[in-house]
Amino acid sequence: MGQVRTSYRIGGRTLAHIQLALPIKGRVVRAAMELGFDIVRVASAELLVEDGARAQERVRQGHMDGMPWYTEERVQAASDPQTLLPGARSIIVVALSYLPDSDAPERPLAGRVARYARWSDYHRGMKARLHDLAGALSIEADRPVRSRVFVDDGPLLERAVARRAGLGWFGKNTNILTATHGSWVFLGCLLTDLALEPDEPLLKNCGDCVRCIDTCPTGAIVAPYVIDAPRCISYLTIECRGPIPRELRPLVGDWVFGCDLCQEVCPVNLDVQGPAGQELQRTGFSSLDLVPLLTMTPEEFAARFRDTPIKRAKLVGLQRNACVALGNIGDRRAVPALGRALTHDEPLVRAHAAWALGRIGGTDAQRFLQEATEHEHNTDVREEIAAAMGQQALATP
Repeated sequence: MGQVRTSYRIGGRTLAHIQLALPIKGRVVRAAMELGFDIVRVASAELLVEDGARAQERVRQGHMDGMPWYTEERVQAASDPQTLLPGARSIIVVALSYLPDSDAPERPLAGRVARYARWSDYHRGMKARLHDLAGALSIEADRPVRSRVFVDDGPLLERAVARRAGLGWFGKNTNILTATHGSWVFLGCLLTDLALEPDEPLLKNCGDCVRCIDTCPTGAIVAPYVIDAPRCISYLTIECRGPIPRELRPLVGDWVFGCDLCQEVCPVNLDVQGPAGQELQRTGFSSLDLVPLLTMTPEEFAARFRDTPIKRAKLVGLQRNACVALGNIGDRRAVPALGRALTHDEPLVRAHAAWALGRIGGTDAQRFLQEATEHEHNTDVREEIAAAMGQQALATP
């Protein structure tokens, strides 16, 4: 007796439904692939004992400082699938490639943007497809299936689950490396009470390679598989809400949102596949013109970066980053814009504009800084101006 092929609609898509011959796991994996995911694997829903212990130790060591929501209590919950979904039997792990088809062209006075920000907000797109997959599970299992969706912002150690499922292995920069798409992937998990045969972990590792460690400008990879988040450029340009430490600013370079350096040098990423389809929309933000950011209004920010990852940095954070990037680029054409930024409403922006002027140097920069001392009353900004003028004294006019 042959297969009986029918179909059903989920999330605006028509999925094939193969009865009889194909086991339930095969049908679930096929449904996930038809929903647009590039890699699909299954892990057991057992306690993540070792990964949880390591994550808690990172918290205690201060490597997660600056992210007050990342606590030992959160890690404890994130390590226990049964806490997140009582009765969980399996975790379906998916990956979606975000590798762009070309690199961003270089432009003057522009800041670099991490590659994942060249796509629409992956949280929304992946969650929608995982909810569709959850609906498909009940159809394929012919019973109501309980499930819970996780995409990066929920309390689940997703990378640890991805390794357990054989989707990839940990790189020394703590990213998951996949054999087919490298580390250029978004990860998502569907925790379910449906029993599925788990996949085996991959017997792969990075061997003696330390290119990611050697390349990190700020030394954020303090040991293999250990990131000191407060030193990471991605943290500094996205999560950090206060000033970027003065000693780290020169090391940020021209990154204005995120950083890809440790991924760009990874040998696993040199010859990998891109996305099979267009499951996310392109944002067009392969880089950002920095000078216009300094005068962008909240309304303009909301309109331009709606439904993109860049909105996560907040307008003030992006303007702070623009100042740092302009200071590191060192092009004196940016001096007038930075001089005007010394009158910005936000002290955080004024402080970093002062630093950038001191780093660029020149008589015009000196004039702007001198004028700012006459009307600036914020103590932190005045300290930045004084430090910048001291740096100016050493600069060549």
